[in-house]
Amino acid sequence: MAEIPHLLVHNRKDNVGVVVVENLAANTDMLCCITEDNSTFRLTSKLDVPIGHKIALLDLKSGETAIKYGEDIGKIVTDVAKGDHVHTHNCKTKRW
Repeated sequence: MAEIPHLLVHNRKDNVGVVVVENLAANTDMLCCITEDNSTFRLTSKLDVPIGHKIALLDLKSGETAIKYGEDIGKIVTDVAKGDHVHTHNCKTKRW
């Protein structure tokens, strides 16, 4: 039986992926799938992260841009380590 992905990454340019399983626990060795080409890689979650929330694919520094779907989705406002939860506490919209 094939392993089910924990995290989806939509585009190779993305620096965040989306959790697609319930109750993702800290220190989970995640199967991550890049939907653009169906390739996979592994990443360890550093924190418990709810379904639908994002995880950093690499270290992100304050002031950098969060990329999802190959597009700018916000500004990182606090340094985020690879594998950490990315949400409103460390990423803000640039719309206003």
